[in-house]
Amino acid sequence: MSELVYFCGTMDCGKSTLALQIEHNRSARGLQGLIFTRNDRAGAGVLSSRLGLSTKAVEAPDDFDFYGYVVGQLSGGGRADYVIADEAQFFAPDQVDQLARIVDDLELDVFAFGIATDFRTRLFPGSQRLVELADRIEVLQVEALCWCGARATHNARTVDGRMVVEGAQVVVGDVNQARGEVGYEVLCRRHHIRRMTAAAARAAALSPDVLPVEQS
Repeated sequence: MSELVYFCGTMDCGKSTLALQIEHNRSARGLQGLIFTRNDRAGAGVLSSRLGLSTKAVEAPDDFDFYGYVVGQLSGGGRADYVIADEAQFFAPDQVDQLARIVDDLELDVFAFGIATDFRTRLFPGSQRLVELADRIEVLQVEALCWCGARATHNARTVDGRMVVEGAQVVVGDVNQARGEVGYEVLCRRHHIRRMTAAAARAAALSPDVLPVEQS
């Protein structure tokens, strides 16, 4: 039976690397897939990993019709044995419905990869719909780590190392951005609630007024 599988986790947990691995394993066995993405860090039409691996992909903007595209490929004599959709948190809910329809009507496996929650700890609409519709949800086991060494469970948006909690839900950036740019950092829940990024922790450690223990 074909499945809609949602692989999710924080930033820096290896979701794009896994997407590339699934593509490699299946293509090595003679299967052909369709790869989609949106707002990848490497630019339009690319699925990339922080490890330096990448492959071409179809950019899927807001008005993109996944089901129509796949049907068009098959009707035109093309082949599609499976679908990979990265950065799925950015998809609209109706686009996730289209991915589910590919599974049900065309009997193709769809592997979706995305971040569950935004920098405010709120579910992305695309991620919410995937949780509602997926046949299977896989939380990635490659644990991203907070600066304190604990398991990172939340994504923080930063500017100059300072965490911000207001702004548009989607602002494209990456971890370890240059000074002055919008960036992201993964934090444990404790430090996300306290808005303590790695830079804030370093500054606190250097402050002559810092207390020897954190206050509640």
